[in-house]
Amino acid sequence: MEIIRIESLQDPRVQMFTTLTEAQLRNRLEPQKGIFIAESPKVIGVALQAGYQPIAMLCEKKHIEGDARDVITMAEDARRKTAEGDGGEAFPVYTGSRELLAKLTGYTLTRGVLCAMRRPEERRVEEVCSKARRVAVIHGVVDTTNIGAIFRSAAALGIDAVLLTRDSCDPLNRRAVRVSMGSVFLVPWAWIDNLGQLQTLRFRTAAMALSDDSISLDNPVLKQEERLAIIMGTEGDGLPQQTIAGADYVVRIPMAHGVDSLNVAAASAVAFWELRVE
Repeated sequence: MEIIRIESLQDPRVQMFTTLTEAQLRNRLEPQKGIFIAESPKVIGVALQAGYQPIAMLCEKKHIEGDARDVITMAEDARRKTAEGDGGEAFPVYTGSRELLAKLTGYTLTRGVLCAMRRPEERRVEEVCSKARRVAVIHGVVDTTNIGAIFRSAAALGIDAVLLTRDSCDPLNRRAVRVSMGSVFLVPWAWIDNLGQLQTLRFRTAAMALSDDSISLDNPVLKQEERLAIIMGTEGDGLPQQTIAGADYVVRIPMAHGVDSLNVAAASAVAFWELRVE
């Protein structure tokens, strides 16, 4: 590795960690050049084990031979196996004082380390759903914390794939990745432009919504479905009426004490557990 000390907030080599917005990191004009940022040794390690390609790290000096040592070694190995490492360039690890790095990123580093990684090519719905029996569909959810929490529940509770409408938050948003604890790297996911694809792929759909004709989440008919897509709506307005009307089932979670609904992240965990394939 090459340890590079940063002395200035304006150093262009760490621009990816400091001044670029999430939209700029994603680079929609040239998706093949898009990157994302992973935080903390644990999350970075999950990404590397899942095959994501590292570009550079920003790390507190004390962590280079401490908490971050193993992931730096993993990143070096991963870089050598890619075209980026063919020229023999060392893996760059940028460092500086704790105070400087806190100013660079706007907050104290999570466990002292950030890693810039190459965004993978977008996957097709048909690809991620080819062998799936339980799929989560995130429809218009924009809160990064909720996205991360939904992915964490999906990974833990047996969801085979996650699909997102284009108006949802990017799962590789820095905060979403952090909240998910790296689960976004474990569950196959793709953007979906037309929910009609689910029917083509032989999924029955369950829209999570409050409706007069809804059935309870514990209705046995739901668990009996061979392939089921669970559609979760936005934090405020829920699912569009058109989506609810087009679903095979409208499903509600039974509530007590007059509570009418749960946060979408909490509701997803309940639904994923109840509808898992045993």
